[in-house]
Amino acid sequence: MTPQQATRDDRAPVTVLGLGPMGRALAGAFLTNGHRTTVWNRTASKADALVAKSAIRAATAAEAVAASDLVIVCVLDQDAVRTIVEQAAESLKGRTLVNLTTGTPEQARAMATWAAERGVDYLDGAIVTPAIGTPAARLFYSGPEDLYEAHRSTLASLGGTHTHLGTDAARAAAYDVSLLDLFWTAATGYLHALALADAQGIAAKDLTVDAQGIVGLVRDLIPVLADQVESRRYPGDGSNLVSAAAGIDHIIDATKASGLDAGVLSAARVAVLRAIEAGHGDDSFARVVEMFGSAQETVSMPSS
Repeated sequence: MTPQQATRDDRAPVTVLGLGPMGRALAGAFLTNGHRTTVWNRTASKADALVAKSAIRAATAAEAVAASDLVIVCVLDQDAVRTIVEQAAESLKGRTLVNLTTGTPEQARAMATWAAERGVDYLDGAIVTPAIGTPAARLFYSGPEDLYEAHRSTLASLGGTHTHLGTDAARAAAYDVSLLDLFWTAATGYLHALALADAQGIAAKDLTVDAQGIVGLVRDLIPVLADQVESRRYPGDGSNLVSAAAGIDHIIDATKASGLDAGVLSAARVAVLRAIEAGHGDDSFARVVEMFGSAQETVSMPSS
C-alpha cells in the first residue's frame, strides 16, 4: 500500500456499491486519495483486489451503507440500483446517495422521489469521460446544490472535472443520454464505413488517418450547428439539404451495390427528405433537427 492509499483521518469515509469495472475504478480512486472505503458487491470475490489495498468488504449492502455518510452506487442499470437500495433503505436514511449509474432522465426523477420519501439525500450523476482517477475524468451531477457542495471535496478524489448542472435531479442524465446518443451514432457510422471500405477492398487501418480527419471536420462543425439550432436560423449558402440528399444517395447506392445493409444512412436520408418535402431544401443540414419529434423540447431545455 502506497502512502497515498493509507487512510487519512481528514478524509471522509465513502461506501461504493457495485464493483464492476467502473465501480472498482471509483473505489480505487477513493482509496488512493486516503478515504476509508467500504465496498459491497453481490459477487463478493470482486472486492478481493480492493480489500488487498485496504478497502473494507461488507457482507451486505445495508452493512456497507451503514459505514459511511456518503454512498456511491454504480451498477449495470437502474433496475439493479433499485434492487440494491431497497435492501438498504433503512440504513440509507439520513445519508447521501450518489447514483452514478447510467439511466434516463425519467429514471433519475423516480430515484429522487424514492429517496425523498425515505429520508435519503440524493444526487444523480453521470460519468461522461470514464478516466476515473486521472485529470481526464469528467463527471456531471444534479440535485440540491448544497448537498453537492457538502460532498464536493470528497467527490474530487475521483479526479478530473466535476460539474453541478442544476437542482433538477434529471439534468445529469439528460446531458448523459444526449452525449451518448452522439457517441453511439458516430461509432456506428464509423463501423458502417469500415464495412463499406472492406467491401471495396480497403483495409480498416488504411482508412484511419482520413477517418480522423473527417471526425475533425465534425468537431469543428459542432458549434456551428449548435448556433444554428439555438437561433432557429439555417443558412444554406455554403451547403444545403438538396446537396446533402444527393451525397447520401450516392453512399446508399454504393452500400447496396456492395451487398451491405443501408439502414443506418437510410434513417438519416428519411429525415433529410422530410425537411426537403417541407420546403426547406435550400436550408443547411442543421434544419434536420426539427424533423425529430422532440427536438423543440430538447434544445429549449431550461438551464436548471
